[in-house]
Amino acid sequence: MSAKMIFSRVASILPALLSAAIQAAPLADVKSVRVSSAANAYQFSVEVASPDRGCDQYADWWEILLADGTLVYRRILAHSHVDEQPFSRSGGPVKIGPDSVVWVRAHMHPGGYGGQAMKGTVKAGFNVAAIGPGFAADVARQAPQPEGCAF
Repeated sequence: MSAKMIFSRVASILPALLSAAIQAAPLADVKSVRVSSAANAYQFSVEVASPDRGCDQYADWWEILLADGTLVYRRILAHSHVDEQPFSRSGGPVKIGPDSVVWVRAHMHPGGYGGQAMKGTVKAGFNVAAIGPGFAADVARQAPQPEGCAF
C-alpha cells in the first residue's frame, strides 16, 4: 500500500475518531438545583455527578450564566469527590432576580464543559435542557479560577 493511500485512509477516518474522543471525554452533569434566600442574594445548592478519579480528573466548578452566556457566579470546587457521588455544594450570594433565566452547568478538569446542564428561573424552577459544549466556552478563562486541587 502506498503512502498516499495510507494517508487518504487515515484522513478519511480522522474526523470520526476525533468526534468519538471528544464525546468520550469525562464530563460533569448537573443533577439538581435548589435555591433559597431573597432576590439579588440567592443561595444555590447544586448537585453534580462527575467521574472523579482524583486531582487528574474532577469537577472543578459549577457556575451560573445568564441566557446570553454572561457569567453571574462560579462556585470553585477545591478537591475531587471520588467517594461522594453525586455531591451537592452551595454557593452565593447570586445577584439575579426571581424571573432571570439562567443556566447552571458544571466544568470538568480536564474535559471542560458539555455535560448535562439545567435552565430555569428561581421563580419557576430548573429543568434539564440541551446546551452545547461551545456555549459561552470563553468564560472558562474568567475569574475566579481553581488554585489547585487538595485531593
